[in-house]
Amino acid sequence: MYINITQNETGNNKGSSGQLVTYLEKENRVAEKLNQPEYWFNQEGNNIQPYDVRYTIDNNIAKLSKDETKFFLINISPSEKEISYLKEQYGEDGAKQQLKQYANQVMNDYALNFKRNNINSNKDLVYFGKLENHRYYTYKDEEVKNGHAKKGDQKPGQQMHVQIIVSRKDASNNLKLSPLNNSRGKNQAHSLKVGQFDRTAFKQSAENRFDKTFSYERELKETFKYANTLKHGNYEQRLEIKEKQSREQEQRQQRFERQSIHQDGNSLLKDFLRGGPENDSGPIIPKRKKQEHEQSRGMGL
Repeated sequence: MYINITQNETGNNKGSSGQLVTYLEKENRVAEKLNQPEYWFNQEGNNIQPYDVRYTIDNNIAKLSKDETKFFLINISPSEKEISYLKEQYGEDGAKQQLKQYANQVMNDYALNFKRNNINSNKDLVYFGKLENHRYYTYKDEEVKNGHAKKGDQKPGQQMHVQIIVSRKDASNNLKLSPLNNSRGKNQAHSLKVGQFDRTAFKQSAENRFDKTFSYERELKETFKYANTLKHGNYEQRLEIKEKQSREQEQRQQRFERQSIHQDGNSLLKDFLRGGPENDSGPIIPKRKKQEHEQSRGMGL
């Protein structure tokens, strides 16, 4: 699970959200021809129109100066393995609905992470989500630079993800909320005023919620903790988590081998029972052993 918070994928979040909303409608410009548009959603509904998104975000900016951030973009991107798991459990359309519901729950965690009075759930936020089924190459991708793909081409594999535009101001239009604020409570008065958003805790809570909601058994190498330790941990921490991952991999292999032996044993037992007393063909003998058995009886010719 990859969670990222940016100011704006199109580069400007100090003015209108119109440019970003239009950008995130890119798949609908094709889907509408097939009568299969993907509408915007939040905790209140699943059929929100783009003009409602723009109007609501752009009018929730009380007392923000022209140079202040008006909104943020949150990217919720499951891995290919996680997407495949959801589709196996719920089907293609069911997986989409489940991912939307999960995104709404992630915004609950987002609200609580500010540790602000009167910010207790996603109902205290102004946000809109957009599910996208594909990702597209940009000029930054190595495949484009090497000439193996063109800018705008669809990327291969499972790429379903959710983009969320969230207002800088809360639902009352009174409180400023910034997930890019680095305050950690050293100045208590300042933290109470601007909030203290721990992005590491937020990403970890989103991963935990996915696993709990969908009963997903996550390997250590898939965890945020593993990736974060390899990127930011010291030498001892990186070594420790790599050794832990190696032990986990060995344990999984051992469990797999035991399960295979158990399944083979059950298969042999079923074959034996099918060839029981009423079957005059005799006991079931593996093919190679059977040939040796027949040769020893002079039947190999």
